[in-house]
Amino acid sequence: MIDDADVHYVRLNFTDILGRLKGMSITRSEIETVLERGQAFDGSSIEGFVRIEESDLMAIPDLRTFRVIPWEIGGEKTAMMFCDIQLPDGKPYDGDPRWVLQRVLQKYAKKGWTAYLGPEIEFFYFKDESNPELLDKSGYFDYGAFDLGTHVVKKTVAALELMGIPVECSHHEVAPSQHEIDLKYQEALVMADFAQIYRFVVKEVAAENEIYASFMPKPIFGENGSGMHTHMSIFDGDKNLFYAKDAPYHLSDMARYFMAGILHHIKDLTLVLNQWVNSYKRLVVGYEAPVYVSWGRRNRSSLIRVPMFKAGHE
Repeated sequence: MIDDADVHYVRLNFTDILGRLKGMSITRSEIETVLERGQAFDGSSIEGFVRIEESDLMAIPDLRTFRVIPWEIGGEKTAMMFCDIQLPDGKPYDGDPRWVLQRVLQKYAKKGWTAYLGPEIEFFYFKDESNPELLDKSGYFDYGAFDLGTHVVKKTVAALELMGIPVECSHHEVAPSQHEIDLKYQEALVMADFAQIYRFVVKEVAAENEIYASFMPKPIFGENGSGMHTHMSIFDGDKNLFYAKDAPYHLSDMARYFMAGILHHIKDLTLVLNQWVNSYKRLVVGYEAPVYVSWGRRNRSSLIRVPMFKAGHE
């Protein structure tokens, strides 16, 4: 796989506890060694990982995540892989967000379940990083044939698909200069990796076109902020475990318990899902952002929304 790709560098990616993409680049000559042994790094320099007296950590590449970046970096062909973070003794590092997810998925797998995620990740385009000037004054689902943002979104979709990341659709969002690209649902771990690649590609393609992409939750006062609505489901083979044909709203007991668990723990989850002061400027009434512990069907400001049932799409 790697030989066929003919890359000179490989980026070893992982995620810190704030959700930021971190990593290092290795040369082609080191790939085989790193695949066999992993790559050591200073974990104390990663915010929230470990203290300086216990700083040694290992990045272990997951070869299944190997993807070629569809543009040259520094004139060289480059690929990326996601890594699992381990302690020097080979045990998983508990502060690795990817491992936290894998632990949950291992419990699901023992029951024969598969979790699927489908995020809707929103972002803004600005003329540059230091000057938050908007590219357009368009609104929801508006389409400008000569709009720079629309063209950059198309280039971004093309780059994602070249990296093997299926895209369902893209469109202009509610706020001016705000866009959304929807990825096709995937198994949870795959989608977690895809979401990080998505953010990387959105920013890189924007920079290549001399504009700035921002995932800041609320960059413009008085306008809708950017969120990440996430469609969640659990299947046992081909059976949707959240669906019950004759139950109210077609919700199975498992679906109701799943929602109840989220609602019960949402105050603690909020600290993880909304880590910045700016996050709470988005969570205000009137902008389709959740402000109450609630669930609903048609109300898109609900914390949890159950989509309307469509026959044949269980």
